[in-house]
Amino acid sequence: MLTVFWDSQGPILEHYQERGSALNSAHYSEMLIDRLKPEIRSIRRGQLSKGIVLLHDNACLHIAAHTVETFQKLMFVVLAYPPYSPVLAPSECHLFGPLKVALRGRRFTSDQEVKEAVHSWRASQPKTFFSDGIKKLVQRCEKCVEKQGDCVERCSYYKFSVFI
Repeated sequence: MLTVFWDSQGPILEHYQERGSALNSAHYSEMLIDRLKPEIRSIRRGQLSKGIVLLHDNACLHIAAHTVETFQKLMFVVLAYPPYSPVLAPSECHLFGPLKVALRGRRFTSDQEVKEAVHSWRASQPKTFFSDGIKKLVQRCEKCVEKQGDCVERCSYYKFSVFI
């Protein structure tokens, strides 16, 4: 399983979960502390002091008490995410949707091949790929606010599935 933390400048951390291991609150919190925070410090100098804002869905893993405590410990702000919202899913629509399309139908013989395919796909994206994703998110949010939350916009990539 691939977890990606990204912003308008591009990926901050790609984390590949080991095959057969469960991603739970303890593992996620460990990833935030041991991997994400050092990566932010390394590649986004000064950002930690400005503040980190995360947007992710309401999966049990993200709202578990242990994870919430970790966010507080790290002083990360988590944006409120409406339950079952297809509108505010930038990673699903903008990142994983096109990635799934690019990988669809391909067979991989190793986890390393999958990682290489992901890196190759990412490298082939235009320089504005990630900033465009943030702009689209802002536009969708403004649209929802304008319509007082009465908006449903499905990402066209939801209809695709890829099994690796």
